[in-house]
Amino acid sequence: MRYFSDTRRRALEDKALKGSTDQGNRGGATAGKNLDGFAALIAGAIKKVGSAGLEIHLFKQLVVLPGYFRPAKQWDVVAVHKGRLLAAIELKSLGGPSYGNNANNRCEEALGSGVDFRTAQREGAFGIGAAPFLGFMILVQDDAKSSNPPKMERVSPHFSIYPEFKTASYQRRMAILCEKMVQEVIYDCAAAISSPLPLKSRDAGKFQDLSEHNTFRHLLVKLTAHIQTEVSLG
Repeated sequence: MRYFSDTRRRALEDKALKGSTDQGNRGGATAGKNLDGFAALIAGAIKKVGSAGLEIHLFKQLVVLPGYFRPAKQWDVVAVHKGRLLAAIELKSLGGPSYGNNANNRCEEALGSGVDFRTAQREGAFGIGAAPFLGFMILVQDDAKSSNPPKMERVSPHFSIYPEFKTASYQRRMAILCEKMVQEVIYDCAAAISSPLPLKSRDAGKFQDLSEHNTFRHLLVKLTAHIQTEVSLG
């Protein structure tokens, strides 16, 4: 969390010095390196349960996997063992001030990537019988706008929205997204967490899970158990 906060802050400062600014906090969010700390942590957890032949990739050219509805997709962490795909992880963040548009974008990205991956898997893109672990994590900025229910200005004029969304904050919406994606077997585990950003010194690495059923610990435990099983069998 400290790495995320510091990297985002430096990105905003660099853009300001260069005279290049994005709307709101977008300058920090578009830097591309903010979530590298999480990727390294996940890679470290995989490495601890791995064995000879296990490859863990974090670099752009090595985390690209074939898709079904598009040629390819770049993930954040990819694990391969003896030419067999074992896991792919997607990491995202959601910050203000435009939570509405950003939340919709994150939802569409997560669903699109997950469905594309599962369809490619079904069609044999990762090898016959391949059953890779697919994981997702989203970090939501914890502030008043994300933690309080927004005004429902764009309610469907023809049909009722699902009741769980009617009073849901953006933090809760991301938790619901993760819960439903796991329920629909799009992802094996999808974790939503939040943290006050930018982090103050007193916050250290403070964060909280937004779903009791899909925590960041759940993601790590399920992922490493899958890796350990696959490596031992293969």
